[in-house]
Amino acid sequence: MKSIKPIIAFCSIAIAASALVAKDKKDLSEIGHRRVASGPNFYSVEKEIALGQQLALEVQRQARIVEDPMLSEYVNRLCQNLARNSDVAFPVSLKIIESDDVNAFTLPGGFLFINTGLIRLTETEGELAAALSHELAHVAARHATRQATRNEMLNIAALPLGTLGGLGGVIARQVASLGIPLGFLKFSRAFESEADLLGLEYLYQAGYDPNASVDLFERLEAAERRKPGSVSRLFNTHPLTADRLQKTQENIAELLPGKPQYVITTSDYEDMRKRLIRLQNPEKVEAVDRTRPKSRRRVIHTDGSESEERPVLHRMEE
Repeated sequence: MKSIKPIIAFCSIAIAASALVAKDKKDLSEIGHRRVASGPNFYSVEKEIALGQQLALEVQRQARIVEDPMLSEYVNRLCQNLARNSDVAFPVSLKIIESDDVNAFTLPGGFLFINTGLIRLTETEGELAAALSHELAHVAARHATRQATRNEMLNIAALPLGTLGGLGGVIARQVASLGIPLGFLKFSRAFESEADLLGLEYLYQAGYDPNASVDLFERLEAAERRKPGSVSRLFNTHPLTADRLQKTQENIAELLPGKPQYVITTSDYEDMRKRLIRLQNPEKVEAVDRTRPKSRRRVIHTDGSESEERPVLHRMEE
């Protein structure tokens, strides 16, 4: 039997390094330069990207990808803007899967997929951006390959790490049986909590109202109550508990300084969502509320308390 001392030493060093940079994950001024992916990882960035390319092809062969150029351009433009305001260190791509399941997932190496069911569930660009920011957080922190590394070290999944085929073959079989590799993406509770925090920061950094994350959580929770099973098992790996919502609200209050204005939604989002509904249901186009405010301002009252209120246009008296 091979000695496990080298693995123990490797883990000890990696964990110590992770502790040293833990505080960096809350330093907004260093976003884009932080080492948020610190921790044990047997996969180089190059191997991770190659693995992700292989798995993305499998997903595209099994799933029905939305090819509409206007929808694809919009979601990719939104995703790239969020990525520019994140710690992601390699290129990312995003494709839309036509499915009523409320779901989004990220493969190794920055390959993102989002279902039309989740897009339609959102009601503002901020909520859609919150979902994508969470997935980008998984990319930035390299959770997929770090999770695989943890499994290997714990001997939960004996996957050969010397070649691409071992892990790729396992995931490919899951893709073939499930359509998308949900089993591989069941991240630990700690990784999901980290993605909540990082995603919230990326959302804020890109100029969106961070409370859109809370709105999205509540919308997902309501959808599951209305129709049990409609929210993908991917979201159930880290349940939408009251504690999770409370932690997100605490992070907003403690870590994110108030801004005079936030982006809530845009006309591009509303046009995109209306187009998506028209393509999927030609006989029934849902009305889009174009009166929805596109920003929110922070108000400081005379007693020192703060609140947020939607901007109101006042007519000047002659």
